Amino acid sequence: MEKPWLALYPQQVPHSIDYPRKPLQQFLQEAAEQFPHKTAIHFLGKELTYKEVYEQALKLASYLQQLGLEKGDRVSIMLPNCPQAVISYYAVLFAGGIVVQTNPLYTERELEYQLNDSGAKVIIGLDLLYPRITKVKAHTKIEHVIITSIKDYLPFPKNVLYPFVQKKQTGMIVRVKHEGDCHLFTKALSLASGKVKETDVDPIEDVALLQYTGGTTGFPKAAMLTHHNLTANTLMCTKWMYKESVKTLWRTFFRFTTGVVNH
Repeated sequence: MEKPWLALYPQQVPHSIDYPRKPLQQFLQEAAEQFPHKTAIHFLGKELTYKEVYEQALKLASYLQQLGLEKGDRVSIMLPNCPQAVISYYAVLFAGGIVVQTNPLYTERELEYQLNDSGAKVIIGLDLLYPRITKVKAHTKIEHVIITSIKDYLPFPKNVLYPFVQKKQTGMIVRVKHEGDCHLFTKALSLASGKVKETDVDPIEDVALLQYTGGTTGFPKAAMLTHHNLTANTLMCTKWMYKESVKTLWRTFFRFTTGVVNH
């Protein structure tokens, strides 16, 4: 079979790739070891290095395990594009769980459906979404709620000014306490040991992500993406972005398929 499109590939891009069998989170670990001080995330003036993202992901992973998360347990991530979304994503994988990307724009009915369909035991959400989460929690299998705020990862003075901007734009400021089954993201990181109990992962068979469809032909359905599925996509992206200085603008929502597999 002829493949005329290969002639259009840049010289630096190989025509085929060998895909190693390894869990997706290992890419972050390797990046932290090879480029510890290089910037991994730019967020509204705040920069996080690969080492910082890796270490915070491990801390959150250990905290999730302290809450009782076991291999195969689902964790809903209901966050906009922010550092916490990336940290949470890898934390769930390091803890042996399965990520469930949840649209922050979901209504209560849509949220309740997805949480029940996925069987999520933990949800990591934004403070502004906390009232919506609490309204449906009793009708789901959610055991723990972890809440964060955009200001948690803003540089000074934006982190101080943000609550005023938030109130002006949304008309509300949500205050959440770290108690009972409700946990604050930053508090969790400070309390976590950072020691993660390793879980055996079969990259070919084990699911890393439940990515829900748009539900245009009925209820949204969960596409089951394995570690190997996402590893293949990750390696494809690294080969195409062969210039070391390349920066990627994360413009699609992380919970959309293109946002997950292309970033």
